[in-house]
Amino acid sequence: MKESRIYAPAHLPWNRRDFLRGLVLTGGAGLLGLKSESAAAESPPETTSIRIIFDPALPALCYGPQYVAKELLAIEGFTDIRYVKYGPDFSDAKVIADGEADMTAAWAGDFVVQAEEQESLVMLSGMHVGCTEVFGSERVGQFSDLKGKRIAVDALGSVEHTFFSSMIAYIGIDPYRDVDWVELPYLEWGQALTDGEVDAILLWPPDAQVFREKKIGHVILNTTTDKPWNQYFCCMVTANRGFVEQYPVATKRALRAMLKATDLCALQPDIAAQAVVDQGLPFDYHQAVQAFSEVPYGRWREFDPEDTLRFYSLRMRQIGLIEKSPDALIADSTDWRFLNELKRELKT
Repeated sequence: MKESRIYAPAHLPWNRRDFLRGLVLTGGAGLLGLKSESAAAESPPETTSIRIIFDPALPALCYGPQYVAKELLAIEGFTDIRYVKYGPDFSDAKVIADGEADMTAAWAGDFVVQAEEQESLVMLSGMHVGCTEVFGSERVGQFSDLKGKRIAVDALGSVEHTFFSSMIAYIGIDPYRDVDWVELPYLEWGQALTDGEVDAILLWPPDAQVFREKKIGHVILNTTTDKPWNQYFCCMVTANRGFVEQYPVATKRALRAMLKATDLCALQPDIAAQAVVDQGLPFDYHQAVQAFSEVPYGRWREFDPEDTLRFYSLRMRQIGLIEKSPDALIADSTDWRFLNELKRELKT
């Protein structure tokens, strides 16, 4: 029970020709604009190297498009594409802020908190809406029942802790006084929930899909379907400021690859899943197809990322994690010019 993940890649690796042929056969190449005239008219990237984050301790499929994007990054002119691993004591936002990676997607609130501390983060775009699910024990009927309950987190101050804190604070539960936080290793959460040692946990894909399949607890909140959480981006694409300022063409090309990969997850989840599995990443093909089919990708054109930052920064201020106002955060830590250009270029 402690091992909640099921990893069983059962498909043979594709090469780039197979990947592109699959897109052509399904019509995906045209929909993704792989032969974009705007891209062809641009200068080549100032650097052909890019470092993207991969968290080996908690490999999440919600920002799977950045793994799907590998071949699309190659099409954009990148020849040295590295997925940087980091330890459990660091968040995605901190790795980017410290300059250990160039670009990544992760939960918006993590970037909000880190931007309060460091000015080296630049948020570029939303990636998708929703994806996170909260599972409760038999003692919890609905999300509003969490007052006085025990909630598992990997560590106080972790992404799960801050996200959960903002969610319960939104409905009037004080995260400092009204719940008990139980620090447990991530792989022990399922057993703890089953045994009644904790009452709630927060999960990302593919583990949310695994827990549902195994009937470990029951879903009491789903940010893909439940308001207000499904009205805002969950994961956003953010880069190191030095990379953006030094390599603006490369930044735009990398973001284009990620957003095309996001569209691919929405349009062809089977091809996207195959692309992830064939890189040797620890994801099961069928779980990846399910996750890519459930998470609302392809909506990055519809939602305003500033709305998301205002929403989460207000939540973070409410529980004392940041002091900056939403306007100051947006002014200091965002750059939407690449997104605005790509919205015009990559029309549906």
